[in-house]
Amino acid sequence: MTRYLVGIDNGSQSTKVTIFDEHGAVVSHGRQALRPSRTPRPGVVEHPDDDLWSSIGAACRAAMAGFPGDPREIAGVGLCTIRFCRALLRADGSLARPVLSWMDERVSRPHEHEDDSVAWVTTSAGYLTHRLTGKFRDTAANYQGVWPIDTDTWQWSQDPSAHQAAGMPPDVLFELVMPGEVLGRITPAAAEHTGLPSGLPVVATANDKAVEALGCGLRDPGTLLISLGTYITSMTTGERNITGADGFWTNFACEPHRYLYESGGIRRGMWTVSWLRDLLGDEVTGRAREAGLGVEEYLDVQAAQVRPGCDGLMAVLDWLAPVDAPHRKGAFLGFDGRQGRFHLYRAVLEAIALTMHEHAAAMAAELGTGFERVLVSGGGAGSEVMMGIVADVFGVPAARPAVNNAAGLGAALIASVGLGLHSDVDEAARAMVSVDTEFRPTAAHHELYARQREVHRDITRHTDEIFRRSARIFG
Repeated sequence: MTRYLVGIDNGSQSTKVTIFDEHGAVVSHGRQALRPSRTPRPGVVEHPDDDLWSSIGAACRAAMAGFPGDPREIAGVGLCTIRFCRALLRADGSLARPVLSWMDERVSRPHEHEDDSVAWVTTSAGYLTHRLTGKFRDTAANYQGVWPIDTDTWQWSQDPSAHQAAGMPPDVLFELVMPGEVLGRITPAAAEHTGLPSGLPVVATANDKAVEALGCGLRDPGTLLISLGTYITSMTTGERNITGADGFWTNFACEPHRYLYESGGIRRGMWTVSWLRDLLGDEVTGRAREAGLGVEEYLDVQAAQVRPGCDGLMAVLDWLAPVDAPHRKGAFLGFDGRQGRFHLYRAVLEAIALTMHEHAAAMAAELGTGFERVLVSGGGAGSEVMMGIVADVFGVPAARPAVNNAAGLGAALIASVGLGLHSDVDEAARAMVSVDTEFRPTAAHHELYARQREVHRDITRHTDEIFRRSARIFG
């Protein structure tokens, strides 16, 4: 009998629920967009009302409606949510206030107890676990940021000063479990809300980036994963809990006592690509329609006609400035009349690859390793041009996973191990994760990009003073 697994991926823009078979094939899928964040004042970014739970209900119902099998053949659920969120709950587990987004500045500070109705402080994963199972339990591997967690033991710190520094005494914190352990079972109320079978086990996974990495097949330190999301970052894996590094930071992985090393990144990364697509406007949309293509496909076809290096046009991707340089702005440099709209598009894609090469190289130097292969995930991995640029910039093969919802697959994969469908993570990854296409570098393009990297990485050293001065005028 075929067994099935549900992967819940509660992201920053939508909730995606995918039902996989035990070989990683997609059987059914549901998606529900999240409502726009509530920002009543600067620094405050909240998910309105009970939007996370509402979106999970809608996405689960859609996935179950399209599921062709017997619900009794579903073995369990893997739950993955976005990291750095904070949920403040009443004693019964209901929301005392809306969930704080990862973009809310309060999640980077200790919790301030200002509301006596708040009895629990947890992550979005902890809150949603309670809604699904009724349990006050959460995965240890989603506690990044200001939490009193011991990153060596993956348990709450035994040091009272750590709890005081985080503003979270032990009695407000959920019980921690390791990835792969059962958090609880779907309650009748949750079954009614989601359409999932009552009594179905819910398995702990990790934070969204770790689960995505596993779903892409990131298993060895010689492989780099570039995640093309709203925030673009790169990751590799290892067994050491490294603290105090300059070129990367250490995150929990999906297996107990394994870690992800995550480089610096690009804020509003793929958002910038979407912004430029929309800015190019109706003419591009119309020509795409005439060609029988989607807008992204049309842009990809046209960008492929632009020579590598864009005839000297380069982009600096600070459309949302880094925290340590708030004066920075995005920029295009190098116009001389040879460039058109598709040069702009390709220049942004090239800037993503060049910038991430710089970040990944800094991480590799500190780790004392090199990368023999690059995996690329996220919506941008669907671009043939983007994949080719990554291979050419890094000078190694670049591959994209066959399943584009890597976080959902990673969540289902961990559930499959926790429920005994596969003996361990390595076996499950071999069975469930596969590569769609591999792109190999072109030697001449790699040589050009290697020379361009030397210029691109120095641009901000020259533009910083200009943007500092303009920030005094325009903010």
